[in-house]
Amino acid sequence: MNTTTENSAANYDEVVTRIAEDPERFWLEQAKSHIDWVTEPTKAVDDSNAPIYRWFPDGELNVCFNAIDRHVANGRGDQAAIIYDSPVTNTVRSITYAELLDEVSRFARALSDKGVTKGDRVVIYMPMIPEAAVAMLACARLGAIHSVVFGGFAPNELAVRIDDTAPKAVISTSCGVEKSRVLEYKPMLDEAIEIAANKPEFTVIVQRDEHRCELGETDLDYAELLDQTPEGIDPVTVKATDELYVLYTSGTTGKPKGIVRDSGGYAVASAFSMPTVFGLQPGDTMFTASDVGWVVGHTYIIYAPLLAGVTSVLYEGKPVGTPDAGAFFRAIEQHKVNVHFTAPTAMRVVRKEDPNGELMKKYDLSSLRAEFLAGERLDPDTYEWTTKILAEATGRDIPVVDNWWQTETGWPITANPLGLTRFPLKAGSSTKPNPGF
Repeated sequence: MNTTTENSAANYDEVVTRIAEDPERFWLEQAKSHIDWVTEPTKAVDDSNAPIYRWFPDGELNVCFNAIDRHVANGRGDQAAIIYDSPVTNTVRSITYAELLDEVSRFARALSDKGVTKGDRVVIYMPMIPEAAVAMLACARLGAIHSVVFGGFAPNELAVRIDDTAPKAVISTSCGVEKSRVLEYKPMLDEAIEIAANKPEFTVIVQRDEHRCELGETDLDYAELLDQTPEGIDPVTVKATDELYVLYTSGTTGKPKGIVRDSGGYAVASAFSMPTVFGLQPGDTMFTASDVGWVVGHTYIIYAPLLAGVTSVLYEGKPVGTPDAGAFFRAIEQHKVNVHFTAPTAMRVVRKEDPNGELMKKYDLSSLRAEFLAGERLDPDTYEWTTKILAEATGRDIPVVDNWWQTETGWPITANPLGLTRFPLKAGSSTKPNPGF
């Protein structure tokens, strides 16, 4: 796996020129550079049914294999794949690529033994815990299509998504944990299934120490399933054009719409973005303070870091209150984070609690190379404050990168592509279209 652009271009302009001159050749090169294929594609894009484009139409792969197995085979088994950092439960746990492979593979077999097969849909309704990542990757391993619903969504919202996807199974947990309360998930899940016309065949429940729930006839205990499944399962080969997941938009224009993401195009774009947009290489560490229920979490907590051999921090907490406005920066120091990614709102609440950045300045941020902000408009005031406080805390010019995209695209449309060319930063601007847009 080569995580630079194939025939590595010196800068952004050269990459854009190469794409303009021969996009077919460029994206085939990236596909072969960043992804291990079962059947290598010979065509980058099928535009015969434009504007519905099909990427790498004759390619075959498995996304889970690319996110985990190949790194273990290539000697990264002992590297942390996920660092679970949960200030709300006072837990920090490192999960290596080898450990992640073992759990994902065994859980995938358990799901397979219960009848989940390629093309089936599985709803995942979970908080920010490692089992959420395991569930997503286990689905990808089987060629099943996951639909992650933001943990704690009300039963009627969950029911809409269950009805729309008609899942064979739902994977959930006994509870979510917040600073001042435990949020029971099981009653909300039960109510949603009662409302939904399309009932899942079974549910899998992760029992958490903070609250254990009673299980019904169709409920299976996650830990017991794993205990009963000592052997894993090989990854299932899928077409590049087969669906990887369905993720619902926030519904700002009415009923939420399910965005269907393909396997091959998404894997290539996600992996390509790590060295080019974020400037990250295998062995680096990324801390994306989002949620797996949103597109930022799908791409930059789970898939892109793991596809690129990067360590990802999975954070169960808030920017403030768990315990204070220094929470992000404690994690950056503790885990030697190279790139931090969050929403402008998070920085605004940090600023409100700690306007002079005194808590930030307590920590050693020498590992930090960039701060990425997205998910809403980055107002100039927040941009300038973040830039100023990071400079004071580190004694360095840390780029604060505004990037703009949406659920429909899966990765940033515009950003400052730090791995290609660092352009001058400007408040109110997300800089340049990323290569390919």
